[in-house]
Amino acid sequence: MAPCCISKRTGHNYGTHAALLLVAPLSGHFATLLRETARTLLADQDVYITDWHNARDVALSNGEFGLDHYTDYLIKFLEVLGPNTHVIAVCQPCVAALAATAIMAEDDNPAQPRSLTLMAGPVDCRINPTGVNELANSKPIEWFEKNLISHVPWPHKGMMRRVYPGFLQVTAFLSMNLERHKKSFEDLYRHVRDGEFDKAQIIRAFYDEYLAVNDLPAAFYLQTVAKVFQTYDLPRGELTWHDRKVNLKAIQRTALLTVEGERDDICAIGQTMAAQDLCSSIRPHMKTHLVQTGVGHYGVFSGKKWDQQIYPRVRDVIHGNGA
Repeated sequence: MAPCCISKRTGHNYGTHAALLLVAPLSGHFATLLRETARTLLADQDVYITDWHNARDVALSNGEFGLDHYTDYLIKFLEVLGPNTHVIAVCQPCVAALAATAIMAEDDNPAQPRSLTLMAGPVDCRINPTGVNELANSKPIEWFEKNLISHVPWPHKGMMRRVYPGFLQVTAFLSMNLERHKKSFEDLYRHVRDGEFDKAQIIRAFYDEYLAVNDLPAAFYLQTVAKVFQTYDLPRGELTWHDRKVNLKAIQRTALLTVEGERDDICAIGQTMAAQDLCSSIRPHMKTHLVQTGVGHYGVFSGKKWDQQIYPRVRDVIHGNGA
């Protein structure tokens, strides 16, 4: 299955830019959810973005797409971009980004990233479990396959492909924070009533993006639930890539930055920071961790605090670990 490409956006403020691969989640939303993230990064980097295709539009003849294939793509993208590339993974792909970096390091691949920034990602979900983690462990993986996986109907190009429908994913996320979303819509209507159209547009724009969903390949979804959220393969040292053990201790030359949000109720404090201990061969001066106060999950990579407080730290790591 070939569900991905990389799109390039070029920064303008400096004569020389670092190449940066921004890895978007494959979790029910399109890469455009990272619009604000990319816009900020463009000030100082040439940004390449993983653009995951909607599984319902990929013909069944292209085969399955699982967690190994996701990691394959990251390795190939880095090899195309070449040495001195930096990586930022947002949320769910932090596991695959770590795996790709470890495989490339163990193989002494010259394209292994200069720096790896992991933002609000489920590296070790055993730490401070959230509602998302509890939901993933509430049923055996067979229940998820039986109750959440559907076949793409005609006339979509991916007819008969097994997928986890995006509308189910976004419904699950909405239900976990129902009161917050209800308040957001109440605020939207109040702003419109009071003539505060700029404030209303901010809320409207968020939900236009948030409610635009895509379908996930069934194999990728089920493997992610099982390996990341149920059996915790990566932190236990049991994650494999094409039957090969992923060895995070192999990473030595890649600087590591982990970023978490104080109020993140999707990926709690400690879950991303776990990468700091797991990547034990990276020298201490090449490791940085940031807990941003006052932000939830989406505030880690969008909004004022992302622009004004988090991004400067990200930029420092990228520019401090150039060629």
